[in-house]
Amino acid sequence: MLSRKTSGPCVTLDGEMITQPSLGFVIVFLLFSLVFFSNTYRLWFKTDEYYQDIYNSLTGRPSLYPFKEFFLKRMENKKNWVFWQKVFSLLGILAVLLADALVVMAYLQ
Repeated sequence: MLSRKTSGPCVTLDGEMITQPSLGFVIVFLLFSLVFFSNTYRLWFKTDEYYQDIYNSLTGRPSLYPFKEFFLKRMENKKNWVFWQKVFSLLGILAVLLADALVVMAYLQ
């Protein structure tokens, strides 16, 4: 079968997987995970400050957010907003940890 060999993760023409990502990709991937965990920490342990920061960014001038009114409406009931943010953050934590583990395992292969 034909096979195309290139550097980095890709699929060859015969369906064979080249699964080892570069170290640079792994580092950047883990840095984005740290940003997610930082925001999650603020949501869970500095909730009032986090809520106020998001509210201020949505109400500040000039607004850079195209769906500002949609998000502000969702934030009207703070207790409900915080509850659903925490529910989805739990799902996000699981997804990010799984993705991090898969990327690191692929690099270490």
